[in-house]
Amino acid sequence: MLKVGVTGGIGSGKSLVCRLFALLGIPVYDSDFRAKWVMQHQPELQQELRAAFGQEAFDATTGLLNRAYLAQLVFHNPEQLILLNSLVHPQVKQDFIDWAAAQQNVPYLIKEAALMYETEAHKQVNQMVLVTAPEPLRLKRTLQRDPHRTIADIQAIMHKQLSDEEKIKRVDFVITNDEQQLVIPQVLVIHQQLLALAPTYKPENVNF
Repeated sequence: MLKVGVTGGIGSGKSLVCRLFALLGIPVYDSDFRAKWVMQHQPELQQELRAAFGQEAFDATTGLLNRAYLAQLVFHNPEQLILLNSLVHPQVKQDFIDWAAAQQNVPYLIKEAALMYETEAHKQVNQMVLVTAPEPLRLKRTLQRDPHRTIADIQAIMHKQLSDEEKIKRVDFVITNDEQQLVIPQVLVIHQQLLALAPTYKPENVNF
């Protein structure tokens, strides 16, 4: 089965693009959502997170993941962020493998992730799609979506992500979401191209 990665910087609109693919009947794996899920539901990972970041990583009353605490802890601390990623990303990688294996009778599937290249998640897919938008527009969208974030916070996130210029050199398809070009026709064109590619891919074509 053909596996496709969809990536894009914060505020680019990759989730919108993935919803359009989902409307076409394509299964979409949301890496950000699943990362939160595995942190909440895998006991061994929970133990590792508590050992690494303290009991405060989970709410003492509800047992729920304390996302605000973890975010504050790692946001301006690269070493702590690396540690968190080293614990969570392998679990997400395996979760995607299990999820993909369960998909049947679909020509291709999608893995959505902001940090496809930064975490080497691109090695799990055959084709890559990049969603791009001008940085000022991405900043505006993110401020509207996440009013609790500051401009400095968003810019810090952007600087941690590989630039669009660098990603464009590596991907197979680009969707421009700049509110000037229509997105749906771009998705439909790529969908047809992926359908044409799908029969040529076998499980061994992906380097897990």
